[in-house]
Amino acid sequence: MNSDEERIALFLDYENLAIGARDDLGGMAFDLKPLADALAERGRVVVRRAYADWSYFDQDRRMLTTQHVELIEIPQRMGAVRKNAADIKMAVDAIELCFERSYITTFVICTGDSDFTPLVGKLRELNRRVIGVGLQASTSALLPPACDEFLFYERLEGVNVPERHKSSRGGGGGGGRRGGRGAPPASPPRTPAAAAPQRRAAEEVAEPEAEPEAAPTEQPDDVDLPRLVTQTLSGLQRSSGGAVLASTLKRALLRKDPTFNEADHGFRAFGELLRNLADRRVIELTPGTAKGDPEVGFPEESSDEEDAFELLRSVVSALRAESGPPPLSGLKNQLRKRRPKFSEKEFGFGGFLQFCKAARARGIVTMEWSDEADDYVLGVPEADGEQ
Repeated sequence: MNSDEERIALFLDYENLAIGARDDLGGMAFDLKPLADALAERGRVVVRRAYADWSYFDQDRRMLTTQHVELIEIPQRMGAVRKNAADIKMAVDAIELCFERSYITTFVICTGDSDFTPLVGKLRELNRRVIGVGLQASTSALLPPACDEFLFYERLEGVNVPERHKSSRGGGGGGGRRGGRGAPPASPPRTPAAAAPQRRAAEEVAEPEAEPEAAPTEQPDDVDLPRLVTQTLSGLQRSSGGAVLASTLKRALLRKDPTFNEADHGFRAFGELLRNLADRRVIELTPGTAKGDPEVGFPEESSDEEDAFELLRSVVSALRAESGPPPLSGLKNQLRKRRPKFSEKEFGFGGFLQFCKAARARGIVTMEWSDEADDYVLGVPEADGEQ
């Protein structure tokens, strides 16, 4: 086992996440898979715990069980006030685990509640790295700055938010609408009087979830291998900020999918797979610190990537001439009308917004926020300069 690997303990304030997803993301059900994939790029998750009164989240229990999450029951007692019951239990368990399991290097605290800020501070004081996870609109402004890293759930790869519910500004660390449970909550408060509305809320959250354990397993032939490698490599580069070794990339792929095997794709070794992708200019290999373990990166700019940026510029230019600067929403579909298989992930970008920002940084398009459109609008530098 690699001693340099981060060992992660995952703690989920589940009611906060499930109700937040329902309220802020157009009734979406919370899905752990995108978060699990993001953590797989950062280390090895050795503890998974979720806290809630599970009588309200029957369908969600199935999804979490398939992700090997230990469900901690916080029952609602009749005639008793249970405010912060899950918060207290979760904080006590986290501190206890910190002392009992010295090998755990990173704690992931999934909540938007500012009540957890002291816990985050204490864990960091005890020399543990802390990653926070929450919904952007309902995360207290106090929580993200307290963490070593904070992930907004709706920005994670694999979370498909309905267009009209997407947070367009993408500033991060905002004050949110609820600001934790201390502020007037948009979702039902945790009191016995709110039991019935909260049960309905939980049912609404759970309803879209459709028997995840019955979903067919993706077969190797169905996997877009270049996209899987570039997406994982991009995540590793963002999280580590340094060189990514082939061995590190392989471990991350295995954390995403423990069944991953290069032999299923026709390669005798992982190095052979990487050399094939390097020959196709999908990635770039340079000698690493150890023989047989090269550094993996992206080519400075491949011809395919240049073509993709040119496609964006051409579509934006045409739409602008037709009806004015086009908004970001729906723009990806316009690109796919010209190139049906277009995907920014093929070039290592985590999302279409990131792809467009990269094009702006290269001077290919302009991109500004429009209050009137409540979205980013794009243009082309030459045409914008004519105005």
